[in-house]
Amino acid sequence: MEALAERLSQLDSQVEGAIRVVMFYDTLMRRRVDLPALARASAGLAECVAGIRLRGTGRAIRVSPDGTETSAPAAPASTTAPITLDEEEIGTVWLERPGPPSPLDEVVLDRLAIAAAAVIEKYGPARTTMADPALVELVISSESDEAARARALRLLGFAADLPVHVVAVRSQLPLEQVGRLVCPTRPVKAAPLADVGVLLATTTDSTGFPAGVRAGIGAAESPDRSWREARIALRFTTPRQPVVHFDGLGALALLAHVPQDAARNNADVAAIARMAVNSEDLDTLDAYCASGSQRQAADLLHLHHSSVARRLEQIGKTMGIELAEPTGLTRARLALTAWRLLDD
Repeated sequence: MEALAERLSQLDSQVEGAIRVVMFYDTLMRRRVDLPALARASAGLAECVAGIRLRGTGRAIRVSPDGTETSAPAAPASTTAPITLDEEEIGTVWLERPGPPSPLDEVVLDRLAIAAAAVIEKYGPARTTMADPALVELVISSESDEAARARALRLLGFAADLPVHVVAVRSQLPLEQVGRLVCPTRPVKAAPLADVGVLLATTTDSTGFPAGVRAGIGAAESPDRSWREARIALRFTTPRQPVVHFDGLGALALLAHVPQDAARNNADVAAIARMAVNSEDLDTLDAYCASGSQRQAADLLHLHHSSVARRLEQIGKTMGIELAEPTGLTRARLALTAWRLLDD
């Protein structure tokens, strides 16, 4: 290819440039880049802003020549090209060049569109997000052997060398919709198991979970361990913190293993249970435990800090805890969390 480029360059420098563009994208695809990396490389090659937009998810990636991804309003695109997969237009690629288009812009966009279609076809989003629950259960079950788990993952469309994250979800929205939002450009499969939904995904965007969805995200590389972690993390979710990563819990995860009778009979947890009949007090204590500051709690509750201080003083007396002291705040946090785990 390089020898051919050398010979053709003597005839037409634009032909040489076009072949080098083709070689550039061939190299990118051999490196198995994702869509953001593809956009960054294209912006650097074209020396102007490059963008990729997927029609199905509405996701747009816009990258400046220095490699910075930005969601700033796009300037008028100087050149665009459709992304086509299976004879269906699934998105658009574009360049934002301040001046007139470069002679090679059309070639760049043509190869970018082809490369983007190849990435989407290989890594997702999958045409069918919902999966056979039996296959998903094989993947996450601790009783599955490694051969059965690997086979189930292959049947679900996951490459052997890609990590699989497990997410436990409670949602009124369809699971497939949630899956596409949190993993828009890579493989994702969803299935309901009993009262909890399962997502298997190669990447997860925590900011993509819609309002009202609770999600626990496992951290382990093994899907069966990741599933157990995801279920534990889901129990720690709250309206204020609807998405919880297991690896962010640290020592708090140990509370999930405390016997329920032991937690229920603890004096601090019992005090929380009695206080919970008053939602106002519970919200105040929750805001204070989440922020660790009366003023920040007042901001969360949209109240004057003196009102919050009076409430916390009364709550502390009811619980028999000095909430203004570090030890008292720690006791309240642990008791509130342990009570929630009883109520999940």
